[in-house]
Amino acid sequence: MVTREQVVRGACRFFVLHGSVDMDALAAGLAVSRATLYRVARSRDGLLADALWTLGGRVLEGARRQCADGGVEGVLRVTREFVARVNSAAPFRRFLCREPDTAARVLLHEVHRRAVAAQRDILKSVKPWPPGELDQAAYLYVRLVESVLYAELLGGGPLDLHLAERAARSLLA
Repeated sequence: MVTREQVVRGACRFFVLHGSVDMDALAAGLAVSRATLYRVARSRDGLLADALWTLGGRVLEGARRQCADGGVEGVLRVTREFVARVNSAAPFRRFLCREPDTAARVLLHEVHRRAVAAQRDILKSVKPWPPGELDQAAYLYVRLVESVLYAELLGGGPLDLHLAERAARSLLA
C-alpha cells in the first residue's frame, strides 16, 4: 500500500521533471493502480495543491532562512527572494502556461489558503497586530504576491515589482 506522503513526494518529483502531474504516469511510477492513486490522492487538483504547496513551502522556508531578520524590511526581503525563486522555476512557469485553468483553480484557492496561514506567521515579526487584523493583512499580502506571480492567470501583464513592493510596504506599515 502506498501512503499519502509517498504519493505527494512522487507528485513533487513528477512536477519538477514535467511541470505537471499526469496521474496515469504517476501511478505507474509509484507501482500502484490508477484507482489506488485516486483513493489516496482523492483528486488531481488536490494532489497538485499538495505538491505545489510542498515545493513552494520549501522555497519559502529557504527564503526565510536566508533572510532571517524581522520587521518590514525582513518580510520584504523574504518576499523578494521567494518571488525571484518561484519566477525562475521552469516547471512552475510551464504549468502556468500549459494549464492556466487548473493553475488558477489550484493556486488561487487551495495553495492560497495555505500561503495565508504561512504569511500570518511571517507577519507576526512586523508588529503587534490588533485582533483580526493579522488575518486580513496576511490575506491581502498573499493576494498582492499572487498578483505578481500569477499576473498572466489574472488577465494582466507582468507587474512592476517596485510598485508591488511599495504596495506591500504600505500594507505592512
